[in-house]
Amino acid sequence: MGRRGRYSKEFKLEAVRLLNLGEKPASDLAMELGIKRTLLYRWKDQIAKSGESAFSGPGRPKNNELSELPLLKKENAILREERDILKKAAAYFARDLR
Repeated sequence: MGRRGRYSKEFKLEAVRLLNLGEKPASDLAMELGIKRTLLYRWKDQIAKSGESAFSGPGRPKNNELSELPLLKKENAILREERDILKKAAAYFARDLR
């Protein structure tokens, strides 16, 4: 199995530009560039969706960033529940003072 390649933004934009010219079939162009044909089409879709801002980031977030999000969501849900309970309790005790 081959190593996953990293390609510069300029390389991707140029590859999609050549694909859009239509002078060569996508399979031939991909072979010349040393990439898979499906990768060319994926880059083309990304440019269609995001325009020039495509390929701006380093890719998928690191594992520690991925694992932190569910924990924060769970903590947020617990804090919201506690807040709602305290609101109801405050309203109940305020009613007795009147």
